[in-house]
Amino acid sequence: MFTGLIRECAQTLSYKDNILSLKAKYRPNIGDSVAVNGACLTVIEIGAGSFKAELSHESRKTIAVENLKNLVHIEPAMTLGSRIEGHLLQGHIDALGEIVKIQKDENGTDFSIKTTKETMKFLSPKGSVAIDGVSLTAGEIEGDIFKLTIIPHTFSKTIFNTYKIGRRVNIETDMIARYLFNFMQSDKKLTWSDIDRITALY
Repeated sequence: MFTGLIRECAQTLSYKDNILSLKAKYRPNIGDSVAVNGACLTVIEIGAGSFKAELSHESRKTIAVENLKNLVHIEPAMTLGSRIEGHLLQGHIDALGEIVKIQKDENGTDFSIKTTKETMKFLSPKGSVAIDGVSLTAGEIEGDIFKLTIIPHTFSKTIFNTYKIGRRVNIETDMIARYLFNFMQSDKKLTWSDIDRITALY
């Protein structure tokens, strides 16, 4: 599990034969889970100031692999007793989005992201969403486009400051929204016990 608070912007050293090599201050152990641009990967090798992670076939199909270059967001998995300051994430990318508009605002930068109608079912104004592993709050929603406002602190501490129109981004929707949607679509009647069990995931 992750929180969507980026530990570091790591430098990509190489991405070849499904192996991603990153230069970072963070020092994981072999077998650790690390979210890279929001995707949960397993550390398979440790180097001097670097580490390697392997991408499965499913990961390569799901994420924007073209962004595994230059700087990437990394976040180590939560440990027991960790503070949850963003929102709970699984590191499982649900869909890809495309940045279609970037506009400066008086106290931040607005990003408009286009995604699939299937993904939009799990988004709501003021609801949680993770973009490339960053815990954010959705703003306006219209059709297949939703807006995010990135505050100056987040803009300066993440690679959002490098994003351009046309970039594809990894999207992980809110876990609670997915569970509730699946319950509502099934024949099973949603009980208060079910709701308690789902909210306990937070």
